[in-house]
Amino acid sequence: MEKFKRIFSWCRRYFSFTLLIVAAFIVFLLFFNEHSVLKTHEYKRQIEELKAEIKLNRDSINYYRERNARLKTDPQTMEKIVREQYHMQRDDEDVFIIVKE
Repeated sequence: MEKFKRIFSWCRRYFSFTLLIVAAFIVFLLFFNEHSVLKTHEYKRQIEELKAEIKLNRDSINYYRERNARLKTDPQTMEKIVREQYHMQRDDEDVFIIVKE
């Protein structure tokens, strides 16, 4: 019981009601708020993932734009793509399609 009284008197001396309110408010802001530290970290991670996805999509767009420009200007590129993707052939040749499993 004496130990409890010493702890209680120490708390009354060094902790005030205002200090407890301020500490509770800071804890609330850091962990339970809409803009908490944990959510901020999660949002930053999501932003980095989305930036990487945007970069990947930009690279794909540039590749297909370049390919489209080559299709419009180069007939050999068009023939190559038509033969490879659509299995078209000339009249005097045979096409064999090999499917890998």
